[in-house]
Amino acid sequence: METNDEKAWEVIQSEPGPKLVLFQTRYDWVRNPRNGKSFKAVILEFHDWVNVVAVTPEKKIVVVKQFRFGVSKTTVEVPAGIMEKGETPEQAARRELEEETGYTSTNWQYLGWFEANAAFLNNSCHFFLALDVVKTHSVNLDEGEDISVDELSFDELNQTIEQGKMRNALSVLALSRVFDLRQSK
Repeated sequence: METNDEKAWEVIQSEPGPKLVLFQTRYDWVRNPRNGKSFKAVILEFHDWVNVVAVTPEKKIVVVKQFRFGVSKTTVEVPAGIMEKGETPEQAARRELEEETGYTSTNWQYLGWFEANAAFLNNSCHFFLALDVVKTHSVNLDEGEDISVDELSFDELNQTIEQGKMRNALSVLALSRVFDLRQSK
């Protein structure tokens, strides 16, 4: 049986779309190899970003609380952010952790990367584990950020997820690379 990943999608034409605050849009006219039909696909071109699972010497997980425009509410997430031009993923992870939380670490582990949403985004998200993090700086927030920082025990983290206060898929995925988040009932 032939699967769809054995068939190539032909890009007939590609053109830039509007430049948005965080994204550059692109339109690709593609041909479906299954039925030969053509259509216009929308792609959001975006920088790669990083997510950091930060754990204190007391085994508390550092989280940030911030208002998210897409869902119009304050969410709980792991520290994260956009990679700046010329940065390696680890440099971005170290910078974002320090800027958003004031915490730093000398014990970093790379946890791999994932496609953020391959349906329409062209970027990747890199995950890091920072162990033995300590508060060494004050936060240095961007103009569009209003972040509070908290430390949660593993049980408090699980409660936060169960109560729906942490619904960011990439935060939960990053945490799942470190912790078993399955519920035993």
